[in-house]
Amino acid sequence: MEDYVICMDASGDLLGEIARENGIDFVPMEYSLGEEMRTSHGGEDEAVLKKFYDGQRKGDMTRTSQISPYMYEEYFKKFLEAGKSVLYFCLSSGLSNTYESSMLAAGNLKEEYPEQEILPMDTLAATGGIGILVEQAIENKRKGMDIRRNYEAVRALVPKLRHFFMVQDLMYLKRGGRVGAATAIVGSALNIKPILKIDENGKLVTIDKKRGNKAAMTALFTYFKDNYNPELGNTIYICDADTPELAEALVEKVKAEAPDAVVRRMMLSPIIGAHTGPGMLSMILLGK
Repeated sequence: MEDYVICMDASGDLLGEIARENGIDFVPMEYSLGEEMRTSHGGEDEAVLKKFYDGQRKGDMTRTSQISPYMYEEYFKKFLEAGKSVLYFCLSSGLSNTYESSMLAAGNLKEEYPEQEILPMDTLAATGGIGILVEQAIENKRKGMDIRRNYEAVRALVPKLRHFFMVQDLMYLKRGGRVGAATAIVGSALNIKPILKIDENGKLVTIDKKRGNKAAMTALFTYFKDNYNPELGNTIYICDADTPELAEALVEKVKAEAPDAVVRRMMLSPIIGAHTGPGMLSMILLGK
């Protein structure tokens, strides 16, 4: 049986105990809070995340930096040298150039390590969407699936992922170039909470607007009801940028509606939070 590791980048959210129990490795990503540069190694402590979102609320600027092909080469090499192949789950190519960089690195390393494989997957996802795919890959590996079959099986789930989320303010997404200026201005007025999704190209689109947090959270629950299909998968990620009351209320609604659902609730990675701002709430599932 060929030996391979499953990796994801720090823009993805996966419950800490699942990552630890299954030896999931995170590709580190850099972000800043005010003047301070930090590195996210995935699965940050809640106290660190709380400080990050509090900093945003106080007006600290936050941004992220891309992983270069060279950084990927250095990261992948340690596994290849140990005789292992790499199955890597990458942030959506519609949101970042990381996939392109990881493919360049994989190509460069192929000559040096012809026996091993590096298979980066463009998840067209972020946050808990990557988590859902990684959980499936863990399950497939446990059943004895080799790296190629695992890659193909999980990739078939990518079009079925559904990400819905609300933000407090579109200005963060505008600053990072994720939405246009005209879209951003609309959302900043009158307590309007924009609701977005990641589309089939892995890009962000605004799909709705609600007045107030409670109405926006209820809208996320409606999207859950309209999309949930336990035959595809019953794992749901509810990730929030430090808005525990809203997140807990959404968890309770989901559990009441679908008692069979496995709900993973966690705080949002700072890599994504840098672009969404505090108070973001997401509903991520495999759907119709």
